[in-house]
Amino acid sequence: MNEPSGCKGLNFFNPRGATMRGEVRVIKLILSGWLAAIVGFQLFAYLLESSYSELLLNDLTFFNLPIQFWLTGQFLPLWFIILCVLFNLWMDRHTAPSQEGSLRFRIKPIQREDE
Repeated sequence: MNEPSGCKGLNFFNPRGATMRGEVRVIKLILSGWLAAIVGFQLFAYLLESSYSELLLNDLTFFNLPIQFWLTGQFLPLWFIILCVLFNLWMDRHTAPSQEGSLRFRIKPIQREDE
């Protein structure tokens, strides 16, 4: 029930600070790419089916699979993974300079017996 005071101003739709605005912008671009792939494929399949015949849609193959099966079953999950990798690379590149002087893990110094 009691929220920490530091998390009160954190909002995805109203980002504060340059870092959070950059993250939100990249997240919106990633989601737009994902939506474009899904809607673009559906539009492609609809236009191909309506302008040609349904047989042509089944005749097009990629890696010995019908094109509509390959795009939905293989390409869209692969595209999601590619987008996730791109987002992680972007986050690593932009968070590394802010953590320049900090250690993520504390390492205990080795205690020598002669001291």
